[in-house]
Amino acid sequence: MNKKRGKQTIVFAAPPVAISTANIVGPMEGEGLLGKFYDRILEDNLHNQSSWEKCESYMLEWAIKSAIAKKQLTPEDIDIILAGDLLNQLMSTHFAVRSLQRPFLGLYGACSTLAESMLLGAALIDGGFADNVAIGVSSHHDTAERQYRFPTEMGVQRPPLSQWTVTGAGGVVLSVAGQGPKVTAATIGKIIDMGIQDPNAMGPAMAPAAADTLWQHLQDTGRQPAYYDMIFTGDLGVFGKALVIELLKEKGLDITNNYEDCGCMIYKESQDPHAGASGCASSAVVFTGYIYQMLLAKNLKKILFIATGSLHSPTSYQQKESIPCIAHAVAIEMD
Repeated sequence: MNKKRGKQTIVFAAPPVAISTANIVGPMEGEGLLGKFYDRILEDNLHNQSSWEKCESYMLEWAIKSAIAKKQLTPEDIDIILAGDLLNQLMSTHFAVRSLQRPFLGLYGACSTLAESMLLGAALIDGGFADNVAIGVSSHHDTAERQYRFPTEMGVQRPPLSQWTVTGAGGVVLSVAGQGPKVTAATIGKIIDMGIQDPNAMGPAMAPAAADTLWQHLQDTGRQPAYYDMIFTGDLGVFGKALVIELLKEKGLDITNNYEDCGCMIYKESQDPHAGASGCASSAVVFTGYIYQMLLAKNLKKILFIATGSLHSPTSYQQKESIPCIAHAVAIEMD
């Protein structure tokens, strides 16, 4: 069977199963719209750690280990760990996985890292190279602010376009067999750069990449948006979400009836996240919590999950570069 479809899509011959998920969030996320879907809510953003970065590593380690333990597995049952975060040199991830002592591939796709990890994990399992793959991603509001913008102690006023980086981590275990939703197809995104230079405007910067990947997925598979109960993007926020809808309308597609953005689902308006949520953990905590539970309950049976990533760095911003963006998609279905 030819597993490649069209230009950018893989259809898995033996779809891997997402047998388990786990998530952990900070207090602001716990007080938001999806509080009941989180496994654990921290009381503060440090959790007795000496730095925000150490807290982020703790969350990621906890999420991966918890996802493994939920199915009575041990780290020794995991063939490969795929994980990443937002920080330079994957700082949070490397310290998080060192205690697990398993084969490891660190991945950086910015906020697209969960979908990137899931599509690569599914390919490894479908290709016969692994039986069990553990996936984990994390972000932390204060570590991201320190690296990408300003130290939080400065109290810099955020512009309306800005989004609030999610403090949290999500873990997923993909397996060759078991009960749960299956990863049936994946579309690998390509870099889309529309020339936006403002790092606060990540939603509008990433929206064209999300629209491009969604359009290509539909072209490659021959499907219409209505094939899916829901289409979820990662962390475009209110402005990016609206732009995706408009970009696809220009192509003759209407996704308004079955489309939502994870960045619009996490916080209450009264929490003042401005344009919504962002960060690796934005899509991760929504997928490992709300979406996964909806799939298990069969309230959703077919979804397309498109995680988006803004691939700029503090150095590229200081050199006045524009923002390259990417989006990867995974189709997830319940039997």
